[in-house]
Amino acid sequence: MKLGIGLYRHMLDSEHFRFARQLGCTDVIVHLASYYSKEKGVVTATDEKNNYGNCDTNDPVWTLDGLQDLKAAAEKEGINIYGIENFNPSDWYDVLLDGPERKTQMEKLKTIIRNAGKAGIHNFGYNFSFAGVWGHQRLPVARGGAVSACFHASDLDIDSPIPDGEIWNMTYKQGEKGKFVAPITRDMLWDRVKRFIDELLPVAEEAKVALALHPDDPPMPELRQTARLVFQPKYYEKLIGLNKSPMNQLEFCLGSIQEMSEGNVYDCTDKFSAENRISYVHFRNVKGHVPDYDEVFLDEGDIDMFRILKILKKNGFKGLLIPDHTPEMSCPGAWYAGMAYAIGYMTAALKTVNEE
Repeated sequence: MKLGIGLYRHMLDSEHFRFARQLGCTDVIVHLASYYSKEKGVVTATDEKNNYGNCDTNDPVWTLDGLQDLKAAAEKEGINIYGIENFNPSDWYDVLLDGPERKTQMEKLKTIIRNAGKAGIHNFGYNFSFAGVWGHQRLPVARGGAVSACFHASDLDIDSPIPDGEIWNMTYKQGEKGKFVAPITRDMLWDRVKRFIDELLPVAEEAKVALALHPDDPPMPELRQTARLVFQPKYYEKLIGLNKSPMNQLEFCLGSIQEMSEGNVYDCTDKFSAENRISYVHFRNVKGHVPDYDEVFLDEGDIDMFRILKILKKNGFKGLLIPDHTPEMSCPGAWYAGMAYAIGYMTAALKTVNEE
């Protein structure tokens, strides 16, 4: 198994690649869409007045030259780009919404997957969701009052509709004031994701790029009047059943699975690692389940992380583990300190399990 970290768009520079290598990482997962920024941070609950801003359009980083340049910059610091996480909302909003630009956007997604494969990036995480990652607060909920992400549905208006022109908490066009995305049923959602994977997986097979679905975060059955896709472990099974391509894989988020109201994270890990369906793992810990949970340090949550590693080892998992995100330490460089703690824990845990 390999260890790495995830880097957001504003972190894709030599300083952060070097930081990852200093931690002992060999690989990183990169986010090319600019939903988070150094200045903006996390927006708890986007609405008509506040979201993550406008989507970038025609960003050259998605071209073959752009991806090759990024990969070369990482390799210069001793780091491999293992995968890309999430499409730019401006490139696939009508794939999600089944709108008039769907056909054109699907062709663009196929080009992106081909470019990734040619650049030597063989894993692509995605989240087939309208509301996206929504409702997370940043509060001192981890040990010692460390600030971390949490979700408490009673503090939020979880039925607030998504404004016209917005998807995945970002604006892709100037929407009509007072107009909203129409409610979306579960049947509609599953029909759209099947069409999506059936069209994209043949390209992914040719490019040797795994398409890895992230479970819903938060794993609520509905959010903002739209159905959610994978809010229980059984829906991961349903996704794999839709298309048996070996490139139909999972972005396996331990935290999101543990947050679900049903299922067992250990059984789920055992099943999908044994079936070779896990592209990479978000190795994070939580306390609680929806509709109330807190993200905490790796050693204080409800998941026995050593047990997870033992299951992955038993089933021969060779992929990447990343913390995804962690509680932040109360010190200068809070993100760096939190990430360093997580990778230090993971390094020691993996060494212990491998030596057993």
